[in-house]
Amino acid sequence: MISKAKVKYIKSLQVKKYRLQEQCFVVEGAKSVIELLKSDFEITWVAATEQFIGEHESQLVANHAEVITASVDQLTALGSFHSNDAALAVARIKPNNPLSIDDEEIVLVLDSIRDPGNLGTIIRTADWYGVKNIIASEDTADFYNQKVLSATMGSFCRVAIHYVSLLDYLPAVRNPIYGTFLNGMDVHQLSFSKGGMVVIGNESNGISAAVEKLVTQKITIPRYGKAESLNAAMATGIILDAIRQSQK
Repeated sequence: MISKAKVKYIKSLQVKKYRLQEQCFVVEGAKSVIELLKSDFEITWVAATEQFIGEHESQLVANHAEVITASVDQLTALGSFHSNDAALAVARIKPNNPLSIDDEEIVLVLDSIRDPGNLGTIIRTADWYGVKNIIASEDTADFYNQKVLSATMGSFCRVAIHYVSLLDYLPAVRNPIYGTFLNGMDVHQLSFSKGGMVVIGNESNGISAAVEKLVTQKITIPRYGKAESLNAAMATGIILDAIRQSQK
């Protein structure tokens, strides 16, 4: 049975202010909790159905987390999504330490990605293409937002994100900095370097004028129809695919 104090605590963590205060976040749904159990996140508390606990007992024991049996109705009422009917967990937020980046590594740079669903899909796409690190502007959506975590489908456990001032961080980058613009080189014809930064701009305004000055190679995704723009997550997938094809 989940206590009233626990219910209040879980509900509070659905608000960024209290996530920062407690340095903890909530993960909902069987898929995401299973990925969390296999990750290096420190898990403090898990609520799950008897079936889920039975199926994942060894991993739950290995994580030394407090485990509480809950009904489907309790889990559904406690979480943000009605589909959360198996498990819910609380884990500690990782420190926002500087990322250690390899010179031959492709890194995504997010310039003011505001939509949580977009950020989550970008993280999932990065995971698909083997991108392990993301640099994000300070006004990019919160990595630990419930909608972000849900959209990653567990990929948040394998992709690290670090929030910085892009104008302070990017000038020190030695590798090429790629950014998408209408007047850039076709991504399908460019020979990408082994390592580099790929800037993804804001959903409405694209890459900001200040960050544009730091881009060393402008690239573009050719348009064949009449759509005004591409979704940021969709553009990320196309660019990363072009990079991986170029590196074969």
